[in-house]
Amino acid sequence: MSMTRLIAAALAVAAIATPAFAQSGTLSVEIDHTQRVQLRGAAASVIVGNPQIADVQVVDANTLYIVGKGYGVTDIAVVDSIGRTLFQNQVVVTGGATGAVRVWRGGQMTEMACAASCAPSVRSAGGDAAPATPTP
Repeated sequence: MSMTRLIAAALAVAAIATPAFAQSGTLSVEIDHTQRVQLRGAAASVIVGNPQIADVQVVDANTLYIVGKGYGVTDIAVVDSIGRTLFQNQVVVTGGATGAVRVWRGGQMTEMACAASCAPSVRSAGGDAAPATPTP
């Protein structure tokens, strides 16, 4: 076997034996928006610290979307079938550039989505899909 083939074979074996490198850091996602994450290996498990802040939609073994569900900070981790970390990030869900205002009347909260004017959003204090009804 020639030296070139020997080196190529050694590099191929090293590439197969090398664990997947984890992507880590801080990721910012706007509320009610998604952020695509491409993994360097096949995901077997996804762990979300607080699913009320962010959730994950798995498209295929190597692609997932992080969905901003509520304001705050949480962690998301993805591991492969033998427990190696493929992705581990702190996820910060923010209000983004569209603007939002929370109006409190007593103990009742109404979240308003604001641009040129404000209107009640579909998010309410109880996490329902229906908007909170403001009291007169």
